[in-house]
Parts: sequence; C-alpha cells; structure tokens
Amino acid sequence: MSYKYLLDFLRELKENNNREWFNANRERYDLSLNFFRHEVKRLIEVISEYDSDIAYLKPENCIFRIYRDVRFSPDKSPYKTHFGAYIAKNGGRKSEYAGYYFHIDAVDSVLSGGVYAPQKEVLRHIRAEIDANFDELNKITNSKDFKKYFGKIDPLTKPLKKLPMGFSSDSPAAEILKYKHFVLSSPVDDKMMNRPDFIDYVAKVFRTMKLYNDFFNEIIHEALFGRL
Repeated sequence: MSYKYLLDFLRELKENNNREWFNANRERYDLSLNFFRHEVKRLIEVISEYDSDIAYLKPENCIFRIYRDVRFSPDKSPYKTHFGAYIAKNGGRKSEYAGYYFHIDAVDSVLSGGVYAPQKEVLRHIRAEIDANFDELNKITNSKDFKKYFGKIDPLTKPLKKLPMGFSSDSPAAEILKYKHFVLSSPVDDKMMNRPDFIDYVAKVFRTMKLYNDFFNEIIHEALFGRL
C-alpha cells in the first residue's frame, strides 16, 4: 500500500462522487483508510517524542469521517475527497486546542495546524493575549524554520474590516487582531508523499509548529479553565 494508491482512489472519487461508485469501490476505500490509519498511528508516535500531550491519542480519535454533512450545503456530493486527521490534546479531532492537521487530498494536500474557529470567548482571550504579548508571537513566527515551512499566519477567511472593540490601531498586532482563525499551512506534493521518509518529514514540519501551538494552547486553557 502507498500514498499513490490512496491518491488514485481519492482522485477517482472526485470524478465519481456518488454512492453507486463508492459502494462499487468500497474495498479500495477500506484499504485506503487502513493505510491512512496506519500512517496517522506512526505520526502520533513520532510527534509524541516532542509533544507528550498527544501521546495517548489513537488514530480513531483523530481521523475525520469521509461522509459529508450535506444538510445545509448547496453541494450535495456525499463524500469528502480527502483524508484528514487532527492530532491535538484533549480529544483529537474534537479538541478545542491548537494541534496538527494532516490532510491528504485529491488536489491539494497540506500539513496544517494552529487555531481554527475558536469559541467567541476563547477568541476574545486570544486577541487580548496577542495584543499584550505580540513580541513573543512575533519571535516565533519570524524564526527561520517557521518562515521556511509556513511563511506567515493564514487568516483562512476574510479578516474583519475593522479592529474589534477595545483594541488600538496603533497596536503592532493590529492586522492579526482582525483574524477569526490563526492557521498555519505547508503544502506537500505527490513526490514528497512517496518518499520513504515522508512521515519523518511531516513530523519535522509539525515540530516547527509546536512553539506556536504552545503559545495559543496556554491562552485557550486559561480561557476554558482559568490560569494554569
């Protein structure tokens, strides 16, 4: 089994996103999922060497279902055309903490992470702490390895047009304070995925993300449970 097999399945699914084709190719899906599950297990083991908070996780805690929720979507395609796993403390894919997102896609595979769609109160805390401790965050995001893999923080969606109430336009963090998400992304191509050391490469990229996640996770924990 290989990433080529998994990607071939996803690309054909993208062209035939219907229940009839999926059911006829169920064995291919099962084999692809088992391979992805094995890779996520390996990834958890390697990441836990530098992030012990995720050591207890199992692949089933982290992997998202392939079935789409189409109830409120104009796109009624029943299946996602990617395999995704969110590796984060306190619940894996259900966690509210910053973590590591492993996304293998029919089109654009990516190594991602950070903070996505925090609760309103958590977002308020995040903005306040970024404003107060921007030098610390700026030091993390300006490191050589960080810039090599991620470039900069991705707002993912269109930022607010105006600063949230209570923040000054003179703040050095003014533009980031308009963000609703604080995501990092590093693309990977087929050539990279088919290298024998791919999982080691993924873990190396995620290690570069750890200080960034630690910065946000301290804020998130305080917002949810009070100070550590």
